[in-house]
Amino acid sequence: MRRARPGAPPRGTAARTLTSVGTGTDADRNPRPSDTAQREPVTTARKEPPQSKLWHVTLSVSGAEAPLAEVRRGLEQLAHDHPFLLTSRYANDHAEIRYWEEARDLHDAAAVALRLWGEHRSSAQLPPWTIVGLEVIDRETYHLRVAEGYGPPPAAPVGVHPY
Repeated sequence: MRRARPGAPPRGTAARTLTSVGTGTDADRNPRPSDTAQREPVTTARKEPPQSKLWHVTLSVSGAEAPLAEVRRGLEQLAHDHPFLLTSRYANDHAEIRYWEEARDLHDAAAVALRLWGEHRSSAQLPPWTIVGLEVIDRETYHLRVAEGYGPPPAAPVGVHPY
């Protein structure tokens, strides 16, 4: 006589069958017709992917003095590499970069902003400056500040400009 679990295939067979394990009457996804009037239909909820938002980023960097021509050329290359760059202002020892970033939340936008200077330092031949300031605000806050006269006005002269 063979000893095995009920429903288990004989040893040595390649095909296996799956059997369900009962989890109680509350988890019954296929109710019998007699009790369908009391139960709500089972639905599977789809999670919507998080919506991304626009964030206004102001990144400030500074460090040892560098020739203005090299700073300008590096910022122009950064604007070419990062097409959403709005405007950059610079001096020989500091710069400010303003742009719009599309991200799921503030944390993601800030993380991208904090990597921007370092990741483009060699490709754009930027000065070896460090990030000394970061502001990330949502689009509504940016427009509210501008309307109330606070904060920087919209970047009318798009591009790279000296202070």
